[in-house]
Amino acid sequence: MLGSAKAGQSALKARSPMIKPKAKRVIFMFMQGGPSQMETFDYKPRLKKEHGGAVTFKRVETVEQPGIERTKIFGSSWDFDRYGQNGIWVSDLYPHLARSIDDVCVLNGMHTDSLAHPMASLQLHTGFTNTVNPSAGAWSLYGLGTENQNLPGFISIAPAVSGDAGSVEYFGSAFLPAIYQGTRVRCARKPDGSKAEIRNLVDKHHKADLQRAQVDLIQSMNRDLLSDLKTDQHMEGVIESYELAFRMQTETPDLLKWEDEPQYIKDMYGIGDPSTDHFARQCILARRFAEAGVRFIELFNGGWDHHSHIRQHLPLNCGQTDQPMAALIADLKARGMFDDTLIVWSGEFGRTPYEQDMTNGKQEPIYYGRGHNPYGFTTLMMGGGVKGGIVHGATDEYGYRAVEGKVHVHDLHATMLHLLGLDHENLTYRYGGRDYRLTDVYGRVVDEILT
Repeated sequence: MLGSAKAGQSALKARSPMIKPKAKRVIFMFMQGGPSQMETFDYKPRLKKEHGGAVTFKRVETVEQPGIERTKIFGSSWDFDRYGQNGIWVSDLYPHLARSIDDVCVLNGMHTDSLAHPMASLQLHTGFTNTVNPSAGAWSLYGLGTENQNLPGFISIAPAVSGDAGSVEYFGSAFLPAIYQGTRVRCARKPDGSKAEIRNLVDKHHKADLQRAQVDLIQSMNRDLLSDLKTDQHMEGVIESYELAFRMQTETPDLLKWEDEPQYIKDMYGIGDPSTDHFARQCILARRFAEAGVRFIELFNGGWDHHSHIRQHLPLNCGQTDQPMAALIADLKARGMFDDTLIVWSGEFGRTPYEQDMTNGKQEPIYYGRGHNPYGFTTLMMGGGVKGGIVHGATDEYGYRAVEGKVHVHDLHATMLHLLGLDHENLTYRYGGRDYRLTDVYGRVVDEILT
């Protein structure tokens, strides 16, 4: 269990890792909704061969989904080919990333505990499906602090924060001190030159010396209150946050100016192309924050919940993320940062290998989609101590269940912390009479994928 920061010492001060780290930072790409593994990185020729036929494999009996009584095997509409030195199968929907597949570790044996978006997404971010707990980014910051005291150690770029699409809990600190929660960066969707921003960061009405006087007055009152309370982690977090916010005014605005990047960088990421622009700006901002010493950076791409129209909508999502992801790999490698930056790409679960006919058979198959599948899906890991150009784990012949090299979300979290130099079993925080950790009482480090 880690101790709290000593008196007068910043809670964000960089701390020594528990074990030798292979990564200094994490860039986590959340594909909200559940990407279809059998259309992207999990090649299943039997699906295409049996397309339209009856479902012959045994489904989980306790799972009900709309249209299941009319369902049929649903083969992929896209071709796969082999890429890289080891001939890894990649869909036509990811041509840019396919050319960088030697830098990618494909986890095809992923599984999780819930087939509902809110619970599965919460578990992917916090390790728990039904209680409010600190996010993975908050745990990382709690364990290691951050390298740049003028910036937040945890940044969440363009997160969705309502409904099934997202929640502030995904980048929250829960019962950890508030200073460890993520800072939200807004990023406009339209490719019109709109700047990214952190709300309420810049005071346009008062000069710096007056702002400093205001902060000092407020902080003196906060410290008086804290002295009366003896100890209050929320108040300590408020004090830290005021100081950090004041310091951020000097450095953060320049980091948010992605438009200052050279034109060749913009072109490489896909800036200006309506299909790639939004995620491209997120990726460029992630690289800029990583260069500046931010510990944990999360990016967001929504709309992967393809219950219908999958043949029309899936190419849009893949097209939005493919070029920017490949560009980020190349950019980090060119700057000597790829080997110590861990990149993770994942949805909260995958999709079913059978069609989800919610039309009652009254429309053409082009409208069909796939249901939620927590029993087998794909996650990608890159850089930061992970072997590139390999596939670990597998689902069955239909892509329904993970059957080999199974990796649970708890195992993913344990591995991420391990690569950062943190032992997931010893990174704990006492709250409500028990010690909590990101992996609860589960999780193992997936040593097979580590360099």
